[in-house]
Amino acid sequence: MSLAVVRRIAGPVLHAARQGPFSLREAVRVGPQALLGEVVRIHDDRIVVQVYEDTTGLRPGTEVHGDGQPLSIRLGPHLLGRIFDGLLRPLSGTDSAFVEPGLRAAVAGRWRFEPAIAVGARLSPGAVIGEIAGIGHSDASGRRQRCLAPPDAGGVVESVLPAGIYADDAPLCVLRLGDGTRRELAMSHAWPVRQPRPVSRRVPSNAPLVTGQRILDGLFPVAQGGKAAIPGGFGTGKTVLLEALAKGSNADVIVYLGCGERGNEMAGVLDEFPTLTDPRSGRPLMERTVIIANTSNMPVAAREASIYCAITVAEYFRDQGLHVALMADSTSRWAEALREVSGRFGELPGEGGYPAYLSSRLADFYERAALVETLAGDSGSVTVMGAISPPSGDFSEPVTSHTKRYVKAFWALDVKRAQARFYPAIHPLQSYAEDAAAFAPWWAAQGNGQWLALRQRFLTLLDEQAQLERMARIIGKDALPARQRLTLLCAELVNEAFLRQSAFSPIDRVCSPARQAAMMRLLGRFVDLAEAALAAGVEPERIAAIECMRALQRMGEDIADDELPRLAELASRMEREFAPLLQPTEAPGASHG
Repeated sequence: MSLAVVRRIAGPVLHAARQGPFSLREAVRVGPQALLGEVVRIHDDRIVVQVYEDTTGLRPGTEVHGDGQPLSIRLGPHLLGRIFDGLLRPLSGTDSAFVEPGLRAAVAGRWRFEPAIAVGARLSPGAVIGEIAGIGHSDASGRRQRCLAPPDAGGVVESVLPAGIYADDAPLCVLRLGDGTRRELAMSHAWPVRQPRPVSRRVPSNAPLVTGQRILDGLFPVAQGGKAAIPGGFGTGKTVLLEALAKGSNADVIVYLGCGERGNEMAGVLDEFPTLTDPRSGRPLMERTVIIANTSNMPVAAREASIYCAITVAEYFRDQGLHVALMADSTSRWAEALREVSGRFGELPGEGGYPAYLSSRLADFYERAALVETLAGDSGSVTVMGAISPPSGDFSEPVTSHTKRYVKAFWALDVKRAQARFYPAIHPLQSYAEDAAAFAPWWAAQGNGQWLALRQRFLTLLDEQAQLERMARIIGKDALPARQRLTLLCAELVNEAFLRQSAFSPIDRVCSPARQAAMMRLLGRFVDLAEAALAAGVEPERIAAIECMRALQRMGEDIADDELPRLAELASRMEREFAPLLQPTEAPGASHG
């Protein structure tokens, strides 16, 4: 074990004289409490260490011991249903209310292991060793969590334990590697957080991640295995939106990262999630959720590491053939931690005071999202959704502008919509989804072959609405021509009936693709009928007064996913009420024989 002696301390940054070999990014233990740190620089006979815990009480002369391995976390069956800090140390399921200094990992648990290999078999890296029962999680097919060989271990099975209950760090099988050495494999294994877990290959995605939010699924979908950014100023609803995505998305596993957020917000998440019911299985939602909580008052260096811990956990479940959604709230707080620690290193600041390597660090994080073929031959994905908190809502600041280079879905939250209590406050004209056209076949399979045309029609209406409202503020809405007043009416209906969605409504908090498709078709038909009525000489005000207008505006709140026939009834009612408006009007003075 390598040794160094502290010479200088600057907050979480230590400068030490080394008395043995150290490697860059090597994990170290500092002082008598064995505080966790990482080597970030090596200068001749000196090293610079970033410490991930409170350094109060350390002084020059303190010893630093190297682990000989990069900063790693332990991955295994103990993750699901638990709450951890930014270094993946348990915050739940322990006797202490606080994380003890120097704690590395959770206490080993016991699980039932059922082997899927036999003695003499050749085991490839990342292959399935067996299944782990009794941990609560199973996907839609009822499959239990898998026990995987580490991606860097492959060989011939020399021995394997029979089915039974074992500790997650107990050796389950012994491999004879290609060089003749032997390696013991357990249910859990360690993996470096900054090193992406290998896969067989990346594959293009032709299906969206279903979020349950109409404005996202219907107008700005993100690919399964894609990347999305959620920028928004203070009070625009980023955290509530991410929580809604965690509750309503169709991902198999949810990894929720609170990175540098206020303690009261994280307390709300930690209090609410254990009480939620999974709408797919009827079991507790926490059984397929991992929460990583790193609040703003925790050591700033740990905030920088937390984002890599979260993406590594997501990749671990992806390697089991599962689809994982990672919600990071927020990457701005992570970037601020980079900036603070960079200043303590004495590095020259770049744009906005952030380090010059901000862009490459963002790329390192977002590019680990993908739909892949795993080493075990399954299909799995990690979809990353990162919130951004730009100062004063300025989307031109460095974190937002650099993130836009790496994501294909951009969900811009608008302060004015939030102030008007319009949620989710996503601005439809500032947001975009580059992959949207690729999902038209998927929507056609869901029974909405008109999806792409309806999406374009809605966006065009909303764009025309923005232009007409600027004009209406000058000359008054009543002075606009009838066609423009109708455009405002139709756009307002799309806003109220489709884009507005309550995260607190039992019916409306999540909207299935089938209900979204029916609502889009219904609104598209309304626009067609309204334009036909206008051509027949009907004033927009008469169209706005039809009796079913209120039912159309409230159909999201009133009609549940299992009540789709009611949407068909509403469509029939709308047709009947439009029928008199579409009759040709009789010319003035015509005789009535």
